[in-house]
Amino acid sequence: MSALLEVAAVSVSFDGFKAINNLSFEISGAELRAIIGPNGAGKTTFMDIVTGKTRPDTGAVTWGEDNVSLLRLSEAQIARLGIGRKFQRPTVFEDQSVFDNLLMALKKPRSPFAAIFYRRDEPDTERIHALAAEIGLTDQLTRKSGELSHGQKQWLEIGMLLAQDPKLLLVDEPAAGMTVAERAHTTKLLREAAKTRAVVVVEHDMEFVRQLGCKVTVLHEGSVLAEGSLDHVTSDERVIEVYLGR
Repeated sequence: MSALLEVAAVSVSFDGFKAINNLSFEISGAELRAIIGPNGAGKTTFMDIVTGKTRPDTGAVTWGEDNVSLLRLSEAQIARLGIGRKFQRPTVFEDQSVFDNLLMALKKPRSPFAAIFYRRDEPDTERIHALAAEIGLTDQLTRKSGELSHGQKQWLEIGMLLAQDPKLLLVDEPAAGMTVAERAHTTKLLREAAKTRAVVVVEHDMEFVRQLGCKVTVLHEGSVLAEGSLDHVTSDERVIEVYLGR
């Protein structure tokens, strides 16, 4: 299978500090991948580069079968290609209901004309109910989003991203601040989403990564230190030295 996303020899420096250093790796079309590593390893910068927030000094980032260069595109253009990103803190419209949050996120023409004349139809309503079932919020659809628990807000934001039907979902530390039950549901949600798209999870929590049961990429000083199953990378002497400790 050809790569959905390929990062090749990418480097970027901030005030002389090399945040990403000759980074190369790829993600295929339907896979779940965890990215781990110590603070300052380049995990967030990697996501910033893929989503167009940061431009690298050197290297290439290509997307899809046509090998489109993401480095020539704006953040909005990259999002329209099918790359969605969820930040660590959930950002939902707290005064709006769960239903309306999902409705606003649906993949629709975004021109002012289209927005003015939009009328919700039956397929849209069915899609919202399907998304709510997928993220486990069917019984919360009429509630204001601000009333949800932390975990539920995280699921709603994932649902809002899924409403855009992305081909790649970048998720930053989804398990942070969650209860045990919420973490289990989040694991299930991400694994299910990865059956039809690529899902990349940046995470510190090793137990959560173990539950995901996926390929793991370890970053250190801006480049790939090790890659493979969690058991494989956590038994690597270099990973133990720089990240896990003895």
